[in-house]
Parts: sequence; structure tokens; C-alpha cells
Amino acid sequence: MLDTLTALTRTRFKKTNFNAFLFFLFFAVIVWIFVQFSKEYNQIIEIPVEYVNVPPNKVIAEDNPEELQLRMIENGFRIAWFSMFAPTLSIDVAGLTEEEERLVYVIDEHRTEIQQQLNINFEDSRFLRDVLYIDYRQRKEKTIPVFSRINVDFGAGYAATNDFQLEPDSITVSGPDNILDTLNQLQTIPLNIDNVKYDLSGTVGIDTSRLKKVHVYQNRVTYFLDVEKFTEGSVEVPVEMINVPAGLNVVIFPKEILVFYQVNLKDFSKVEASDFKVVGDFSRVSGNQDFVIPRIVEQPDFVKNLRLNEKKIQFIIKK
Repeated sequence: MLDTLTALTRTRFKKTNFNAFLFFLFFAVIVWIFVQFSKEYNQIIEIPVEYVNVPPNKVIAEDNPEELQLRMIENGFRIAWFSMFAPTLSIDVAGLTEEEERLVYVIDEHRTEIQQQLNINFEDSRFLRDVLYIDYRQRKEKTIPVFSRINVDFGAGYAATNDFQLEPDSITVSGPDNILDTLNQLQTIPLNIDNVKYDLSGTVGIDTSRLKKVHVYQNRVTYFLDVEKFTEGSVEVPVEMINVPAGLNVVIFPKEILVFYQVNLKDFSKVEASDFKVVGDFSRVSGNQDFVIPRIVEQPDFVKNLRLNEKKIQFIIKK
């Protein structure tokens, strides 16, 4: 019994000594690490670089440096932190000067912004290069007309007095040559407007869904459309035969035809039958055909949606 108790006591003492040993070993390692990392080191750190605010007429070359080497004279903690979690330096390309078709980034001229981004002190740290040259290529530019895809459903008796006006009516874009060479127009985003009875104005976006590699300098345009109340009128106009061979007596029926039109109410009183001219072209008659198709060849600028009450003009030839 005594022997058993003695053995248990020795075992417990050994375990206690071992745990104490581990504790002091761990504490010694921590102290050693703290002492070592508190020392000053001279180390080169790779700082990632990104190029921001690139002008739309330029493309940054792919072979430009992605990192800058920074020599740091700092304690081990700072060195270790920068080695594992190096902050990214954002270089604002927009304001850089150009030299021999390269953009020039002078480190010393941008100290303040570098210090703010990287949280470093230039007394203890410096970049291995003083100047960064950034290669780029010029994007091709082209001014392209804009076309409207605005669909308007007018209220009863209303219509537009002219086509949609866009401002600006053309926009400058930039991009690869092979794309711009075949790009001849821009279009607005489709827009539907119903039951329109008043003048329209607003803005609409440019459809860039198929222009992934093209930079559009302006993404929206302003549109205008004058809308007025319209009424329908009609006038009786004589039909004139043209291109009738000499010596041929052609008699037509009917000799006069009704022209229906739409006109703004304020211009209704201006419309005269003499403003219109309807012709039948004898040169378009083929074979045994005994009719011509009447066509309106003259009309006032302020009327629209013209139609005739007759689709054919019969004729006979008298000898």
C-alpha cells in the first residue's frame, strides 16, 4: 500500500514539472519573438500597384509594372505586416504628364498621397525607383449619330408636328479600331409612351448592351417632340397624266381625285387644292393594262398621313 502511494506521488510530481516546463518554454519563445520583432530591420517589400482614372481615350499597356519595390527600415512587426498584407498603391493616371508617349509618375511629387495610402514614413522607407514610366496606347475616337427608339402612342386626334429631336444628336465614342470601323450609329434604350396629348421632353439612356469594349462619352441624351391636335381634311385634285407618247390621246376616269390628309388645327385654313399634285405615269403601263396608279408628287410640308380615295385611274386610248 505504501509503495503504491509513493508511485502515484512521483507520477503527479513528474506531470507537474512537465507542465511547468512547457509553460516556461512557451513564455520564453514569446519573449524571444517579441525581442526579435522589436529590432529594426532593413527589408525590401513588394507593393502592389493599380492604375485608376484612366482617360477614356487611353488604354494602359498590359506589361506595365504590377508592383513597386519599397525598402523599409522598420521593426519586425511592421515588416511582417507589410510582407503578409501589403496595401495596394492606387496611381491616378488622369493627371500625369506625358513624355515620349509614356505617362510619367514621379514618386517624390506624390509623397502625400502615397503616405496616406500606405501609411508609411518616407524618412524610414523609400522606393527603389524614383520614377515610374507607364506605357499606354491611344484609343481611336469617333463621333456617331444617335437614333431614337422611342415609341409614342398618341391620344385620339393628336400627332407629332415633326420627328423626335435629340440633344446631342451625335456622341463621341472610343474603342478598338476593328469595332469602331463598323459602328455607324448609336441607339437609345427602347421607351414606350402612351396616350400622348402634350409636347414631350425628357432624357433617355444610350443602349450600350452590345458595346462592351467601347467607351461612350455620354450615356444619356435629351429628347423633344412637339405634339399638336390634328384634324383630317380633303381636297379634290385633278389627275395629270405624264410621259404620254406624242400623238396619243389618253382619256382618264376619274379626272379628279380626293386627297385626304391630316393637318394641325392652326394650319387647317392654309390648305389649298393647288398645293397638291397627283399624276398618273403612262410609262409604267405594261401589256394590256388599262389603268395607272395615281401618285402624290407635291404636297404642303405641314400635312401628313396622305391617302387617295382611288387606287387606280382607268384610261382609254382614242385614235
